[in-house]
Amino acid sequence: MQVTFYGVRGSCPSPGADFIKYGGNTACVHVELDDGSDIILDAGTGIKNLGQKLVKKTNDIYLLLTHNHWDHIQGFPFFSPIYQSDRNIYITPGQTTLAEDDAILKQMSGSCFPVDYTTLASNIKIVAKPKGTDVWHIGSAKISRLQMNHPGSGSSFSIEENGKKLVYITDNELYPPYKKATDFLDWVEFSKNADLIIHDAQYMIADMPHKAGWGHSVAEEAVKLAMASRAKRMALYSHDHIRTDTEIQAIEEHCQDVIAIGGADLSLFAAAEGISLNL
Repeated sequence: MQVTFYGVRGSCPSPGADFIKYGGNTACVHVELDDGSDIILDAGTGIKNLGQKLVKKTNDIYLLLTHNHWDHIQGFPFFSPIYQSDRNIYITPGQTTLAEDDAILKQMSGSCFPVDYTTLASNIKIVAKPKGTDVWHIGSAKISRLQMNHPGSGSSFSIEENGKKLVYITDNELYPPYKKATDFLDWVEFSKNADLIIHDAQYMIADMPHKAGWGHSVAEEAVKLAMASRAKRMALYSHDHIRTDTEIQAIEEHCQDVIAIGGADLSLFAAAEGISLNL
């Protein structure tokens, strides 16, 4: 299983000289399974560059969406494979409170985009999983999902193949001021023994309580989840759009100190565009 980061920002893109090291594109992670299947986690602006790679292939594409907030779907209209004739693209939407399974397509309509989604050459199919269907398969991988704590809700995903496990939990508030959809201990079980856990770490304690309820986690809390889950590696993800390279590096170093104090055997890094890991 090859995992590559194409977009790591939360909320909106971050262009400019202060955002080079980690990148300024919004959420998108590519997972290439050992059997060659292509799975994409979210369709933020990072999916545009991923499209330049996948347009050279002809196999089916599976897109798993956490939810429909703009930073997770805004790159889709610029994803080259959707303009390929006879390319099969399967989209599984997140379990949002307001069910809008085709929101990623309808952004390409009306006054929002010049190319209407009904004119796309590819074969796009929305594959909404009914409530209660939280485990299924794509190629050689087992996919699991769990409801995230975020305004409007949505889904987090686990991908397991050949004894390796990737967990993708973004836009998740571990301790929200509203009623939780998923408790901390349930997140621990979901992430148990992950080879890599990618978790929202958009905020710091200094951002609270002003941003409590906005649907993102404090970095230290995300690290504690990874330690409790006995994950092998952790990627801090969904960096706040205002965080400079210097600030993200400082957060990474601070979180490594938290791990050292906790005595955990956990490798941690701040997600950056272009990082690719073979699990």
